[in-house]
Amino acid sequence: MTFAIRLKELRENNLFSQKRLAEETGISSSAIARWELNQAQPNISAIITLANFFGVTVDYLLGISEY
Repeated sequence: MTFAIRLKELRENNLFSQKRLAEETGISSSAIARWELNQAQPNISAIITLANFFGVTVDYLLGISEY
């Protein structure tokens, strides 16, 4: 599973719009949209922010592990 799929899945499972996720994390909604469409990749700081926000590991968010 790719980062784009994991991010969208986590966001939707937690009932967040892209706009709300952006507001909660301080990441722009346009960046989140590009990542979910696999048009760009986040920097390590954003990956860590998102992993901490959703309470998952970086490996899980990146699609490296299933947990």
